[in-house]
Amino acid sequence: MSFTMTDSGLPDPATQPEFYENVPTKRLLAWLVDIVVIALFSAVAATLPLFVGWFFFPLVFLVLSFIYRVSTITRGSATWGMRLFNIELRNREGAPLDTAEALIHTSAYMVASGFFFPQVISVVLMLGSERRQGLHDMLCGTAAINRPSRYS
Repeated sequence: MSFTMTDSGLPDPATQPEFYENVPTKRLLAWLVDIVVIALFSAVAATLPLFVGWFFFPLVFLVLSFIYRVSTITRGSATWGMRLFNIELRNREGAPLDTAEALIHTSAYMVASGFFFPQVISVVLMLGSERRQGLHDMLCGTAAINRPSRYS
C-alpha cells in the first residue's frame, strides 16, 4: 500500500480509504500499550531515588510521558504502541514528523488530554472526520494513518 500525494500531502480518504481504516481502534489500542509502557518507566523512575519519586508519581508520569512520546515520534513518527498496531503519524505534507513537529504534536495532545471537553471533541472527531484526526491532529495538521508498505 502506497499513497499518492493530494493537495494536503496526506492520502486522500475518498480514493485511498485503506490508510484510515480502523485507525481510531488502533489508536486506542496503541494508547493503552503506551500507557502501560510509560507506567512501567515511571514506576522504575519513582523507585530509583529510594522510593521518594512515588510522592511525585503524577509528575514523574507526566514528564516521562512527554519524553517518551516526543522521542519515539521523532525516531519513527510513531510511539511503540503505534508501531505495534502498524500506524504512524504524518504531517500535512505527508512526511513523517520531525523533532519540532513531534514536540508540537505531543504538547497539543497533552493539553487536549488534560481537559474533559477537548478530549471528548477529539474522540468525536476521530470517529467522524474523514481522516480520523483528533482535535490536536487538526490543530497541528497531522494525521495517523495505516503504515504504508515500504515495497510498493
